[in-house]
Order: sequence, then structure tokens, then C-alpha cells
Amino acid sequence: MSQRRGIHVDQSELLCKKGCGFYGNGAWQGLCSKCWREENQREKQRQIQEDQALAERLQREEEEAYASRHQRAQSQPAVTPFNKFEERKTKEKSSRVNTVTKFFTPSTKTPPKKDAGPFDTQSTPSPSSSAGRQSSLDRDRATQEFIDFLKAVKSGREIFKQCRAFTESMVYKRDMGADELSECVQDFYQNLSDRLHNQFKGSSELVERVMDEVEKYMMTRLYTEVFCPETTDDEKKDLAIQKRIRDLHWVTIEMLCVPVDEEIPEVSDSVVKAITDIIEMDSKQVPKDKLGCITRCSKHIFNGIKVSKKEAASADDFLPTLIYIVLKANPPRLQSNIQYITRFCNPSRLMTGEDGYYFTNLCCAVAFIEKLDGQSLNMSSEEFELYMSGQASPNGPQPAASSSSGSAALSQAHNSLDVLTGLDERQERVIEKARQLESDLIDWTDEVEQKVQSALESFPLETQNSTASAASETASAALSAIDSENVENELLPPPLQPQVFAG
Repeated sequence: MSQRRGIHVDQSELLCKKGCGFYGNGAWQGLCSKCWREENQREKQRQIQEDQALAERLQREEEEAYASRHQRAQSQPAVTPFNKFEERKTKEKSSRVNTVTKFFTPSTKTPPKKDAGPFDTQSTPSPSSSAGRQSSLDRDRATQEFIDFLKAVKSGREIFKQCRAFTESMVYKRDMGADELSECVQDFYQNLSDRLHNQFKGSSELVERVMDEVEKYMMTRLYTEVFCPETTDDEKKDLAIQKRIRDLHWVTIEMLCVPVDEEIPEVSDSVVKAITDIIEMDSKQVPKDKLGCITRCSKHIFNGIKVSKKEAASADDFLPTLIYIVLKANPPRLQSNIQYITRFCNPSRLMTGEDGYYFTNLCCAVAFIEKLDGQSLNMSSEEFELYMSGQASPNGPQPAASSSSGSAALSQAHNSLDVLTGLDERQERVIEKARQLESDLIDWTDEVEQKVQSALESFPLETQNSTASAASETASAALSAIDSENVENELLPPPLQPQVFAG
């Protein structure tokens, strides 16, 4: 048998392709957030230059065409009054059409209502619904916590005004795509971070805390509109990855070379906690909190590997185990959560630190699951397709690659017969033990009767008569004592004797 090869990812593959040393991301074509933004800005600048060049060329061509028409018009006779009338009629008709179109086209410059929050549209849950009330409570709580935090920060009032103004300005950008919204948020993060670093020089920890609170305040208020927006295909990707994971339910620990022994109670507990944390990620609103769920899940995985191997876990052990946890958990809206973190998380947290490392590994795990094939599991493609279609199971007999649905049904029938045979053998063993128990009970009863008879023979009736005599004497003594119950003192004088008087 060929040696099974494990899942291996070089740590250099997790880093940015530009070689800056930060963690990369598949959503950014393997780049970190900083290099991606720089590359994106260069691409936009290049596109702007190309558009300007195209506009200048079109303008020159238009001017040349106009000059050519003007020369031809001078060489031709003057336009008749009838032609002028037709031209004026056509212009008036076009003007009326444009006026009607503008009338029915909603204006993007319409200011929001005074009491309207960010992204207040018709799709927003009504305040009377429980979801709407809960969302409103979350926003109010986040706002109050943000204000309380900024009270102890220098120029906290100015920071709050900037964040509130930016959040409210997002209402004008409701028609923008998710990438454009992400770019706006990331630009605000970058500009605010630069200003804070200039203001609080030498206090990078304070800047990080302020940026964490800024992210919490802004994304709590914008969550319902920027998470899985309708302008993206995030929901479609969620359904696709969920179906993919369900189809891979047959994948076992041995196939992934996962170094985890779930028979150990502590390891089993760590696996359950890891699954719980990765599922809980969907219930969080702030990107930092979602990353916290991923980090806790990863630490439980490392603990399970350490207990199983009795040594520290390596990166080659971690990734296969993370893939196994994702397959067992099938987290809800997995792709939407990954995209949400990628788009709106504080970029510095994704570039460095344990949160960025674990998140990058999760992205690698999802990419591996999407591309999983027979070669990845050290099996033939025909065998892999049989498992995926449900025609075979790794725990059952291995049918040939050319087996049909009839042979699959026959294999299932053989499995059922094997199960029935095993049950019959167990029933025979139970009956045999029941008969043995009955025989043991009969022998025990006989033994007890013999012991009782032997005891009666060892102690004859004389002992019983003496016992009866003693009992009768005790009873007589009790009866004679009745008359003496009222005797209080034996020293009382004798009773008076009657005397006879002579008459």
C-alpha cells in the first residue's frame, strides 16, 4: 500500500505574494490588505489615464468630424425652411422624452430623513418586529459604549463626530457595490489611523484600542446593510459551500491524516468546543468578534492535537484538523462571514498577529474543501465519485468502479444480512446466558434448603423446650409482680390486727 500523504501547506504560501511579510488573502489574489490597496489604486490610476486618453482621442475625432461637416455645409446650398422645421421638431420631442425620464428617475441627491439611520431603506426591518428592535438596541448600546470609551481619550469628541458623520454619509452610497463600500470603509480606517498615530505618538496600543472601538461602533450600525448585500453573490456561495460540505460527509479522520484521538475525553471535549466556536461566528456582528471565534476554535484544535500526540502541535497538524472541524460543523453562511471580515475588518488585524494567522488558515481550509478531489484523499477519482454520489460508503464493501445502481442495492442488501446475522448471534448468546442463570438459581435454592435442614438437625427440640420453660417462668414472674407494683417501701409498719371487745 502506498504511503498516505498528508495535507501540507508551506507557511510561505500564507504570506503576501509581494514579499512584504504580512499575511495574504485569497480574496485579494494572495496579497495583504496594504499591497492590495496599493495595487488597486495603481490599477485605478492606470484606468483613469486610459479613460482620459480615450476621451481626448474621441474629442479630437469629434472636432475633426465637425470641421469636415462644416466645410461640406458651406459648399452645399442653404437648408430649406422645411428642413429647419423638421430639425426643431425632433429636438423638442427629444427634450420631452428626457424630461419625462428625469421625472420618474429617483434622485440620488435626496437627503435622508432626520430620524433615519444609515441605510434606512424599505428593506430595513420595521421597528415593530423583534429583529428590528434587537438591531436598534444593539446600535444604541454600541453608541453608548463608544461614547463612554471616548470620554477618557483626548479629542474623543472629535473622533466621535467623524465616525458618526461617516456612518451617516453611507446612506448616500446605498447603490454602491460591496467592494466600493469596503474601499470607503478601509479608506476611513486608514485616514483615521494615520491621524491618531500622529496625535498619539509612541502610544500604538492606545491607537489600536481606539480603532477597535471605532470598528465596533461603525460595523454594529452598518451590519444589516453591508453583511451579505444583495449586490453580491455571497448567498449563492454560501449555499454552494454548504452543499459541498454535506456531500463530503463521508470523509473520515484517517483520510485527512488528522492527528486527533476522539476516544480521549479531553480531546473529544476540545473538538466539540472548536465546532461550537466556529458555528458561533455567524452570531457576531463586529469583525473582531468573528475573528475571536476563529481564534478560540483554533486554540481548541491545538489543545486537542497536543493531548493526542503528547507533544506540541505543528502547522502541518493544524490545517488538516481545521479542515476536519469545518466539515463536521458546516458553519452557517461561511462564505458571507469570510467576505465580511475581509471587507470591513481593521486591516492591521488581518495582516499580523494570531487572528490574521488563523483567519488565513481558515481561508485555506475553505479553498481546500472547494477543490477537494480523490488525489487529495489518496484514492482514485472513480472511487471518489462513488462516495460523492452516495453509491458507496467507506465503511461498506468496496464495489468496482463500473458497478451500477443495481449492484449498489445488492451491496446494501448484503450489509443488511450481515447486520441480521450479527443480531442472531447476539440473541443466541443472551438466551444461553439466561439458561445458565436459571440453572444457577436452582442450585442456589437447593443449597439453601440443605443448610436449613442441617441447622435444624444440629439443634434438637430440647433446646426449644428449655427455651419455652424459660419463657413461662418469665411470664409467671411478670404476673406475680403485678401485686407488688404499688409497694413503695418495704419498711412500712405491719397492718393493724382486729381486736375483740367484751360486751
